[in-house]
Amino acid sequence: MTREDMLARLIAQADAQGGDLVTLRAIVEESTELGAKRVLDRLGLGDANAHDDLDELRELLGAWRDAKASAWKATVEWLTRGLLALLLVGIAVRLGVGNMLR
Repeated sequence: MTREDMLARLIAQADAQGGDLVTLRAIVEESTELGAKRVLDRLGLGDANAHDDLDELRELLGAWRDAKASAWKATVEWLTRGLLALLLVGIAVRLGVGNMLR
């Protein structure tokens, strides 16, 4: 029996006998399970390989975050070096090092 069949029977039972708490809970449980399965199927995660796919996506996301952090770190380092080089050139010009070398 599929989840759709089970849900249809539970709804028919609730209609025929009245909605007692157990029946209503069973309807809610079957509905949520069915809805979750539909969502996973629509996302392409309803198959047996979904767990492996999610693991690969997590690894890829972790690698992306590491690469992004490394890129920012490298950018800040290069900017710092450039500013220090400009500062040294400015100090050298201020002190007249160019005139001393002539």
